[in-house]
Amino acid sequence: MKKVIVGIAGAAGYTGGELARLLRLHPAVETRYLESRSRRGERVDAVHDDLVGEERVFSDMDLDAVDVLFLCGGHGFATRFLEERDVPARVRVIDLGNDFRTGGAGGFVYGLPELYREEIRQARRVANPGCFATAIELSLLPLVAAGKGDREFTLFGVTGSTGAGQQPSPETHFSYRAQNFSNYKVFTHQHLAEVSETMRRAGANAPDIAFVPSRGAHARGIIVNAVFRDDTPAVVLEELYRDYYRASPFTVVRDAPLHLKQVVNTNYCFLHVQQHEGKVLVTAVLDNLLKGAVGQAVQNMNLMLGIEETTGLLLKASYF
Repeated sequence: MKKVIVGIAGAAGYTGGELARLLRLHPAVETRYLESRSRRGERVDAVHDDLVGEERVFSDMDLDAVDVLFLCGGHGFATRFLEERDVPARVRVIDLGNDFRTGGAGGFVYGLPELYREEIRQARRVANPGCFATAIELSLLPLVAAGKGDREFTLFGVTGSTGAGQQPSPETHFSYRAQNFSNYKVFTHQHLAEVSETMRRAGANAPDIAFVPSRGAHARGIIVNAVFRDDTPAVVLEELYRDYYRASPFTVVRDAPLHLKQVVNTNYCFLHVQQHEGKVLVTAVLDNLLKGAVGQAVQNMNLMLGIEETTGLLLKASYF
């Protein structure tokens, strides 16, 4: 079988390296180009030492030779790349930044398979959702679809340090992060814009969301707790979620309370619903680098290419 030729631009960061690692497992793909302006000429495994044996160097990309282009630079990277480079119209583009997640700019389709699977299958360009946005949207979409979005939702989310990217900052320094816990961007997190748009496009007014994101002391993984009032019994709400995600292989409703180790190193988002005296808690857990980033990007690539959606993504969680 002829391999799909992939190029990764911005390949030296966390998402670029994780994508290269993940695509090693994909039977239909050849990752031919790993491009990084900041590390050009350096060996890939000298930058990503989890890719041991990868003797290639970061080099420029021949866009005429690729079938799929992943844009893994920081926010704003994709806009600059597409302005400066002549990407052939036949090349499928998946952007992992936030440049094209709202407003339908640049002909990009929003890449949340649980809501836009058919649109993604037809798309040439896909804007991959943000990690917190993915967890929040998957937590709320069944409620919005059932007409339960007209209420206030309070959400508390905790992310690992890799969610901040590879570029160091005072808040990602070990001495700050270890044995510590802090809030940031309270009520104003940048992912809320795409969440609101996704909720409206799902057929409802955007829910009233108060979101408190926090930094955890761990490296990877997101947990989001959504709290709201509803008298519907938990068993009915749980069935509502199961029905909504019945055709979604990587979004799974679990019976018992959740923890991060269930999903770290996988492309799954697990959900749990519980209700007590009119108060409901929906918990979502996912790996911010996989289902929250490159795993979902590969899932979108599979859909765009007509490949089985789960190909290269059936990963085991890192429990031990």
